[in-house]
Amino acid sequence: MSLAQFADAHFSYPGNEILSGASLLIKPGDRLALVGPNGTGKSTALRLLAGDLQPDSGDVRVLGKGTVAYLRQSQELAGEGTILEALLEPFAELLALHDELGRIEAHLASATPAELERYGDLQERYTHQGGYDIESRVRRLTADVGFSEADLARSVATLSGGERGRLELAKVLVRQPDLLLLDEPTNHLDLAAIERLEGYLAEYPGAFVMVSHDRAFIQRTCREIVELEGGKFVRYPYAYDKYVTERDARLERARVEYERQREHVEKTEDFIRRNLAGQRTKQAQSRRKMLEKLERLERPEDNWQLAGKIGLTFTTGGELGSKETIRAPSITVGYPDKPILREVTVNVYRGDRVGIVGPNGSGKSTLLRTLVGDLAPLGGEVQRGTGVRLGYFDQKLSSLDESHTLLEEIQSVRADLSPEVIRQYLAKFRFFGDDPFRGVRGLSGGERSRLAMAKMMLFPRNVLALDEPTNHLDIPARETLEAALEGFPGTLLVVSHDRYFLDRVCRKLLVVDGDRLESHLGNWSDYRARQRQKERDERDRRVEPRREEPRPEPAAAPPPAAAEVARSASKDRERQRRRLERKVETLEIEVSRLEGQLEAVRAELAADHQGDWQKLHGLADRERELDELLARRMSEWESAAAALAQEP
Repeated sequence: MSLAQFADAHFSYPGNEILSGASLLIKPGDRLALVGPNGTGKSTALRLLAGDLQPDSGDVRVLGKGTVAYLRQSQELAGEGTILEALLEPFAELLALHDELGRIEAHLASATPAELERYGDLQERYTHQGGYDIESRVRRLTADVGFSEADLARSVATLSGGERGRLELAKVLVRQPDLLLLDEPTNHLDLAAIERLEGYLAEYPGAFVMVSHDRAFIQRTCREIVELEGGKFVRYPYAYDKYVTERDARLERARVEYERQREHVEKTEDFIRRNLAGQRTKQAQSRRKMLEKLERLERPEDNWQLAGKIGLTFTTGGELGSKETIRAPSITVGYPDKPILREVTVNVYRGDRVGIVGPNGSGKSTLLRTLVGDLAPLGGEVQRGTGVRLGYFDQKLSSLDESHTLLEEIQSVRADLSPEVIRQYLAKFRFFGDDPFRGVRGLSGGERSRLAMAKMMLFPRNVLALDEPTNHLDIPARETLEAALEGFPGTLLVVSHDRYFLDRVCRKLLVVDGDRLESHLGNWSDYRARQRQKERDERDRRVEPRREEPRPEPAAAPPPAAAEVARSASKDRERQRRRLERKVETLEIEVSRLEGQLEAVRAELAADHQGDWQKLHGLADRERELDELLARRMSEWESAAAALAQEP
C-alpha cells in the first residue's frame, strides 16, 4: 500500500521547468532524502506534495486518509501566545475535549445518566487520540530541539529567527503524522540537537521525506536517496555513502551507453552514404528507417560536477608565517555586560586545522572574532605571530555592501582591476553574463557566500578563519570548498555545525563547554567516539555488581569415556554440516526463483503501460518487495555458505 505519489507530474515556473513526467511512490515507513544541486526544485517538490502548489499536469497527492505535516524552510510564526500554547495549537480538538471533560468532572457527583454516558465517550476518545501523553510529548520534544522547561512560558514574539525555526520543527514533530515533509530540518540546530533529532527520527513510526544539505544527517537518518535530475526522480535504495558510489557508477554506465549508440549511429550513417545508390540500396533504406525510429540518447551530464564548479583556490603566497600563529593565554571573551568565556587559553600553531564547536549561543563566533582581532577581549591579550596574513569569513556576511553591484564589491577591494578582468574572475564563482551588474541586495544566501569567498581570495592568506562557511551552500559547493581547504597549506580555524565538513578538514577541536574551553586532538568523529566511550564507562561504574551467596558445588558426575565424547561431537558436526548444506541448496533455489520474478516484473515496468497508472503502481510495489526479499535471501545464503565453508 502506498502513502503518497507523484504520477507523471509536470510543473514549471515561467522559463524554468522543475518536473517533467516525474513519478515517485512513497510507502509507509519510507525514509527518503531528496537531493540535488540548488535550483533543481527540491523544495518545490515538497510544496507540491504538501498541497501548497498544484501540478501543471499529472497527479501529486497523499493517498487515502494519510496525515501530513510540513516543515517549511522559511518560517512565519505569528507573534502571539507562549511557546507551550503554540505547540499545543495543532491539538485544538483534543484541548476542547479536555475542557469538556473538566466541565463534567466539576459536577460529576450530581451528573445525569446522559452526562455520565457522554463523559465515558469523551474519555474514550481522549485516550484513543493520545490526549494524556500530549503534554509530556511536547515537553520532551521542546527539550530535544534546544528549549528549556522555563522557555515554555516565553512569548513567541520574543523569539529570534533561529528559535522560531526550532519551535516550528517541534510543532511539526509533535503531531506525529503518517508523512513528515522536512525542508532543511537541521537549520538553526546545534550539534547536540541534531543528534537528538537523529535519535527521534530513527524511532519515528511514520514515513518522512526530507531535503537537507547535511550529509552526516542524511547518512544517519535516511534509508534511500531520491535524486531530482532533469525533472525526474531517480531512486537509489541505499544510504548516502553507497548512493554516492552508485550514482557515479550509473553515470559511467550512461556514458558508455551513449558512446556505444553514437558509434552505432556513425557506422550506420556511413553504410547508408556508401550504399544508398548502389547494389545494397534496400539495405541502406532499411537502416535509414531504423535510425529514424531510434530513440537517441542525450549526452549524460554530471549536474553535481557542474554545480560544484567554483574557482576556490586558497593560496598563502609562499609564506606560512611564524610557528606560533595565535597565542591567547588566559583571555576572557564576550561583551562588557555579558562575559561568555572566562580565562580560557588558545594556542594555534602554523599548519593547525582547528574546528570550534559547541551549543548555539555558547560564544563560538565571539571567540573566533576575538582571535582574529575583530573584537577586543574583556581580559588578557591575543597575540598574532609575525607574517600572519589573515582572511576572515563572517557568517553574517557583514563585509558585503548591500548598495553595491557585484562588480563594485570586488572593486572596493581591488580598485586596480578592470571591469573585464573582474567579470572573468567572478565567472569562476558561477556569476555569468550580466550577473556582475546585479545588486548585492538581490543575491540569494548561496550567492552571497560565493561572493564573500571571492573577495577573501583576492589576496594570499596564510591563516583562514571561517565562521559557518557551509551555510547556504549546496552539497556540490560544500565538496568543492572541502577539497580547496584540504589543499590549503596554511592554518585554518573554522566554526561549523557540519560534521561531514569537520571530519574532512579539521585535525583538532576546541569545544566550548559552559564558560570553559577544552582542546581535543582529532576530528569530530574522533571526539564523539571518545565521548561515547566515556559515557559508557561512567554508566558501567554506576552499576554496582550484584553479590550472590556462594552455593555448594554439586557432586561431580563421573566423566564419560573419551571415545564416546568424540563420537558424539563428530555426529553433531555431521548433522550441522548436513543442515547447512540443505539450507544453502534451498536458498540457492529461492534466490534463482526471485531473480526470475524480479526480471519479469522489471520487463513489465519497462514496457508501455498505456496510461494504466494503477497497474504501474502495483508493479512498482511488487518490484520493491521482490528486491528487498532477494537482498534478504542473498544475505542469508552468504551467511550459510560462509558457515558451511568453516565446517571441517
